[in-house]
Amino acid sequence: MLIPVILSGGSGTRMWPLSRAAYPKQFLALAGEKTMLQQTALRIQDMPDLVAPIIISNAEQRFVVAEQLRAINVKPSSILLEPVGRNTAPAVAVAAVAALRLDPNAVLLVWPSDHVILDEDKLRCYVERAAQLAKDDYLVTFGIKPVSPHTGYGYIRRGKGLADGAYEVEAFVEKPDHKTAETFLADGGYYWNSGIFVLKASVYLEELAIHQPAMLEQARLAVKYAKEDLDFVRLDEAAFSVCPSESIDYAVMEHTSRAAVVEAADLGWSDVGSWSALSEVVARDESGNTLTGDVLVEDVRDCYIRAESRMVAAIGVENLVIVETADATLVTTKDRTQDVKKIVERLNAEGRGESVFHRRVLRPWGSYEGIDAGERFQVKRIVVNPGAALSLQMHYHRAEHWIVVKGTARVVNGERDILLGENQSTYIPLGERHRLENPGKVPLELIEVQSGSYLGEDDIVRFDDQYGRTK
Repeated sequence: MLIPVILSGGSGTRMWPLSRAAYPKQFLALAGEKTMLQQTALRIQDMPDLVAPIIISNAEQRFVVAEQLRAINVKPSSILLEPVGRNTAPAVAVAAVAALRLDPNAVLLVWPSDHVILDEDKLRCYVERAAQLAKDDYLVTFGIKPVSPHTGYGYIRRGKGLADGAYEVEAFVEKPDHKTAETFLADGGYYWNSGIFVLKASVYLEELAIHQPAMLEQARLAVKYAKEDLDFVRLDEAAFSVCPSESIDYAVMEHTSRAAVVEAADLGWSDVGSWSALSEVVARDESGNTLTGDVLVEDVRDCYIRAESRMVAAIGVENLVIVETADATLVTTKDRTQDVKKIVERLNAEGRGESVFHRRVLRPWGSYEGIDAGERFQVKRIVVNPGAALSLQMHYHRAEHWIVVKGTARVVNGERDILLGENQSTYIPLGERHRLENPGKVPLELIEVQSGSYLGEDDIVRFDDQYGRTK
């Protein structure tokens, strides 16, 4: 049994402003019509013995994960929710423990949810080759055949040959400087470290028992005491939070004698670690430009320009990345895109929300979008999906006025239970219990006007919630 394990974490820093902490790059359609998470979940679906994937995510993003998988008709075997981020080694450990409950001989295909792989036919061949090695108790990683002296990747030095295109791992090498990377490229025996693994669940746990016994024990406890919540499995926080925070490479692969590497050439692979990296794997026009959205250019070369909410025009520039969203715009040269994280750090230090949320914020029931704000008021556009409902809640510091502009709303307002149609409204006083529901077949759209001394999203007391958010 081959079980894909999809790692869906991420901080949303490297692809800002399109990627945010609450909505990182795996949820974006950066290289195609489907999001990166969806592309990952759909890869190698026609391979024999493949079963439903295990997803590793976190509580804040759980509904986005579930909705994106539902949209492509992929039903995971489980969605494991990490209470805190602990890097890849503990994440794969809990997935391995869960997989052994399905099959004592389970082989895991572990990969991040935010990589681009253009040649999926070749990928299937490499996965089959790696799976055969894994059945012989090797812990297999994919080594990407380098095409340039890249300094942003770790490298793998291959050792003795095992089979066609497969080798023992002689060493893992940290990200080199440019001169060293050139020697690696000339040598021919080095690969980019892809972060993709194929391994038996049981063998991985055996190696953890040798090299990271404390991590193994806490991972077992985190699964043992996990709690089911709707379609999710919440790992036990007390157990998982004390796991050492280490990558698979540091925890196991650099120490085991079972490490193997399969050479993966011409995959069209990228970890999409920056806007410039993305620009290298997406289609370009005859001037070397990638233009997405409402973009007009004149005498522009080798640029990546993306417009999300309005028209962007550029004249006489080259080698730039320009990314426009509703509330932020990035302009940088391609060779400085790694410094985007410095802008995010400054936003975080100043307590600005543009590093965390988009103007339109997704919720399990729909979305809301800020329209206007001032001292003691703000205005939002709220969309509630058919059949969905917000929690029964109250606020200590604000009152709200709801005006329906499309659809039908069922509203609990104190002791009243009322239906509102288009152009009808209701006022909810400060401290009043209330709930909003869409009983109809079309999305409910309304305008919410908030007024009060404090308008933060944390001024919500939930009494009942169909999405389990009263905890």
